[in-house]
Amino acid sequence: MKTGIITIGNELTSGGIQDTNTAFIAREFHLQGWQVVATMSVGDDEAMIKQALDFVLPLTDAVVITGGLGPTADDITTAAVARAFNLPLYTDEVVLNHIKAIFSRYGLKWTENNAKQAVFPQGAQILDNPVGTAAGFSLRVHGKVLAVIPGVPVEVTRMLPEVVLPLLCRSFPEESRYLAVRTLKLFGLGEAAVDQAIAGIDLSGLGVGFYPRFPENHLVLSARDAVEAAAWLRVKKAGEEIRKRLGSYIFAYDEETLEGVVAGLLKEQGRTVSVAESCTGGLITDRLTDIPGSSMYLERGLVTYSNRSKTELLGVTEDILQKHGAVSEETARLMAEGVRRLAGSDLGLATTGIAGPDGGSETKPVGTVFIALADGVETNCRKFSYRWNRRRNKIIASQAALIMLKRYLTGEKNHE
Repeated sequence: MKTGIITIGNELTSGGIQDTNTAFIAREFHLQGWQVVATMSVGDDEAMIKQALDFVLPLTDAVVITGGLGPTADDITTAAVARAFNLPLYTDEVVLNHIKAIFSRYGLKWTENNAKQAVFPQGAQILDNPVGTAAGFSLRVHGKVLAVIPGVPVEVTRMLPEVVLPLLCRSFPEESRYLAVRTLKLFGLGEAAVDQAIAGIDLSGLGVGFYPRFPENHLVLSARDAVEAAAWLRVKKAGEEIRKRLGSYIFAYDEETLEGVVAGLLKEQGRTVSVAESCTGGLITDRLTDIPGSSMYLERGLVTYSNRSKTELLGVTEDILQKHGAVSEETARLMAEGVRRLAGSDLGLATTGIAGPDGGSETKPVGTVFIALADGVETNCRKFSYRWNRRRNKIIASQAALIMLKRYLTGEKNHE
């Protein structure tokens, strides 16, 4: 099946925000085995929307449009699509009452322009929005399927798999053979290194996609077959071969997250952990508490950013700080041991580093990070050198810390 994507909004064409919807939709279509033949972004302009439709629709079997379904004056997508196909507009009373009920439930003030979100082209099929007020709609035009949904990314990521993909599968049943998909999530290897490592593995009959998700790399395998077991067999066989080569870099599969895997291991082993963070500023603790039931394994998290806090709370001595500095192996070790001792937890995890953009030196440049893990018997510490901006250095350091914890819990060795 040939598909197209049109994203609408002045904020996209002005560079005000990044268009993440096109990448997400294209990736999901690729996993379905559907070809994306054209993508376009246009502003909130009726003439431009019509030109985009005139260009993309003849090339495709189905088109997804995002954006411009809100209540404000610049939200003109519904009217533009209706006029492009000479369709009258009508107000759907069921949708209107649903929107009013949402406003009432959350104590929001109703203004009449919100009723605009209940207006649709005649003959449209309403597409439910599970996370927002603006519903989408679909049309059959010239034998093609047009699906129009809101442009808010969190709404797109829910509506596409839950509403739009099932609609397209029903509309094109010949494209709906069983699809098996496996995502292998890796950390510590770049995309080129992953590609080189799996060279020679028989991947015939499979879709193979490389998707960087900083600081991770996702390798997606997909197979489509009329027989469910046959599709999964091909994916499973290839996955096993890849794991033989890259298993130590694979930390999760499919919908799993690193923090979820770590949480599961801590719960399973009945262990607790406490965290002392300097350069990561609480990111590790934030990620650990994203998992329900985190009080079972996370005893406490401290952001010990200043030297004073490291000394008063964690027992890092003035002598160590003066001799080795706050960003050092010696300090990281004492931070991990100190937070473990203070909390009475099984494990203590600590980070200290120079996130940037300033603060570096010739011996300790920006991006230098030390991560330590203490269990009461021994304390392991590793030094990392990152080259990203401040935010990315913090994110990748939190990832490396959780990877260190995960490998400790599974008995794996950390990579140099």
